[in-house]
Amino acid sequence: MSLYLDNAATSFPKPESVYESINRALREVGVSPGRGGYRRGLEATRLLFETRESVAAFFGIDDSSRVVFTHSATESLNLAVLGLVRPGDHIISTSAEHNALVRPLHRAAQRGAEITWVEADRRGFVTPEQIAAALRPSTRLVALGHCSNVTGAIQPIAEIAGVARRAGALLLLDAAQSAGMIPIDVQAVGIDLLAAPGHKGLMGPQGTGILYVAGGVELEPLVVGGTGGYSSGMEQPSAMPERFESGTHNLPGIIGLGAGIEFIRTVGLDAIRKREEALVARIMQGLGALPGVTCHGPLPGEPRGSLVSFTAEGIDPQSIGFRLDHEFDICVRVGLHCAPAAHRTIGTYPDGAVRVSPGYFTTDEEVDAFLGAMGAILRSR
Repeated sequence: MSLYLDNAATSFPKPESVYESINRALREVGVSPGRGGYRRGLEATRLLFETRESVAAFFGIDDSSRVVFTHSATESLNLAVLGLVRPGDHIISTSAEHNALVRPLHRAAQRGAEITWVEADRRGFVTPEQIAAALRPSTRLVALGHCSNVTGAIQPIAEIAGVARRAGALLLLDAAQSAGMIPIDVQAVGIDLLAAPGHKGLMGPQGTGILYVAGGVELEPLVVGGTGGYSSGMEQPSAMPERFESGTHNLPGIIGLGAGIEFIRTVGLDAIRKREEALVARIMQGLGALPGVTCHGPLPGEPRGSLVSFTAEGIDPQSIGFRLDHEFDICVRVGLHCAPAAHRTIGTYPDGAVRVSPGYFTTDEEVDAFLGAMGAILRSR
């Protein structure tokens, strides 16, 4: 099997319990939650509820009905932005964002909202002071990523949340690269909207995501339809979470997500974080010893997620990715990583960079194999 170092895109492999839970959901449950009063249907509904409770506990959410299941963090961000923002509202975001947030914000601007894009520094960081300086009386939302998928920079979210709260603005956090890898407590930090995928750090399958909506935050649904209950009227129900969960749930995926969260609880988030930090440090040290290689993003000792983006002088990133795949059977991500503004910010646009992202199951030997392959590629250029 190939050496997989693209966990920032999708974590792989998953814990064995995730595969087992999905198989059990398909083979032994097999029906849709909320769609029948028979015992098997009630079992499906119970499993959905238990996973919702597990997600809520994991993120410090005191009311699990505020957890909405979606198919991805992208869907969650679209719902958060386009369900909230109205013409005339002002939004603050940054130049370090993924297109999953940038494009909904752009659509909101096309509909009459105003956006201030705060410029991150060359390492990918923004400061609370920059956010504060961008505030206006009409600022409705501060929306940004917790951890950059390009640089790995971890933003000072607690301080930024305080800035937003004092100004009466809401905070939307894109936790695509942090959920399951960095502790997040929405109540303690003051996060009003939290979007996260199930298939990355939470170790669930693709096709799963969550959106937390704080009490008092009102969103318009982007999709309406059957919700299992509340069937007598034409209007979409107002109750959470049914208001935002029209259609049949991806129950096998959601149960798999629950198993991923349970695995993280069992191993310990701190243990996972320490393991991935050690792998990243090994990668950065090894790449730093190679001639002509530049690692982008935070400096050693600064907050960084589980990824390293780098460039090699005189070699196109696409060529490196191709050779790693075809000559060494190593999977990495190259290019602009769906975040062109972030690459402009760090000076790697338009060619992009090579991104290597280990996961909890990555071994030291696999990292050394990657570094050996990079050394061979550089020697043969």
